[in-house]
Amino acid sequence: MKKITFLVALSLLLLSCKKDVSTHSKNIAASIEKKTIPQNVKKDHQIREVKKAVIVPKLDGIMDDPIWKETKWYGFDQKWLGEPYEFSDFFGRYKVAWTPEALYILAEIKDQMLYDQNKDPLIRWWDDDCVEIFIDADNSGGNHQFSNNAFAYHVALDGNVVDLDESKNPVLLNHHVKTKRVTNGDVSVWEFEVVIYDDSYTEGKVNDPVVLEKDQKLGFAIAYNDNDGSKERENFIGSVFVPGEEKNLGWINADVFGTIVLKE
Repeated sequence: MKKITFLVALSLLLLSCKKDVSTHSKNIAASIEKKTIPQNVKKDHQIREVKKAVIVPKLDGIMDDPIWKETKWYGFDQKWLGEPYEFSDFFGRYKVAWTPEALYILAEIKDQMLYDQNKDPLIRWWDDDCVEIFIDADNSGGNHQFSNNAFAYHVALDGNVVDLDESKNPVLLNHHVKTKRVTNGDVSVWEFEVVIYDDSYTEGKVNDPVVLEKDQKLGFAIAYNDNDGSKERENFIGSVFVPGEEKNLGWINADVFGTIVLKE
């Protein structure tokens, strides 16, 4: 009887040891996997505070909203593509504000010629004059070329908004960005309302936008594609300094976006 009890106890002990070894092995494997999978962490740069609008700006292409009288101008002052240009050819500046429902942008662009060679908004949209707005809802950075980790909204002269989807195809995202442009001579005033979506956004499905809050950080940049009648765009002028020789990275990598902080 004692011998049988001893054997049973020994068997239970061996099973327990085997279970502990198996669990320990799984924990080690999980630890190794966690360490070897790179976790992207964006390094904040060009950190700018954005003021909350008590009265929502009216999208009318007129710069008389109260919030625009209280906020600071920033420049389109970084040449990302093209040859050097003169002031007579291009000058741009912008302001940003927010409400819980959306981000608002005012842009004033001096461009001697507005050019829209492709009437189909999904054909070579980047080679027409357009404003490009870059948004990373959680400021996480990283690749977003064919994902919704971040967005690169190309806003055309006719108001159409284009980005690439997860199938690598261009899609219209006009429900993300509304705009109004008023042009007098060679100066255009654009106003934008940008509804913010995060990386859970799925094309063709019902998606809830992000509700913006005080002290929230977003990845942000803005740029202008300038074409004065050529087959391809002649300049691409952005708002953020991009180190290195290759500057045209915003449509691929959200690490190059600046960081805006929402304040009241």
